[in-house]
Amino acid sequence: MAEIDLDGVIRGIGKTQHKALMGEAKKRHARLMGLAAKAKTKESKARLKQTAKDMMELANAAARRLQLTAENAADSYARAMRNALEDIKAAEAKAAAAAKAKTAKKQA
Repeated sequence: MAEIDLDGVIRGIGKTQHKALMGEAKKRHARLMGLAAKAKTKESKARLKQTAKDMMELANAAARRLQLTAENAADSYARAMRNALEDIKAAEAKAAAAAKAKTAKKQA
């Protein structure tokens, strides 16, 4: 566990949030559809069905935005870590070249 792949953790959290949001949306949709089935008037039945449909569309959009945000954050983190690793390698190479030049100068 010396090195944790945090972009994977970020993606996992996004998936968990997506599943939780969609699970609650499905429960609420089922509840509204149940109320629509019990409705006495045609207008109230249509209103409840439309509310259930709109709620699912909005929940899908919110879940999609959550997922995209998590993926973008994970990609950004991974890119930042790659850039930091490249910077470290470049600094090490520069230090090694300076040390080599210093030893060559001493020998001359």
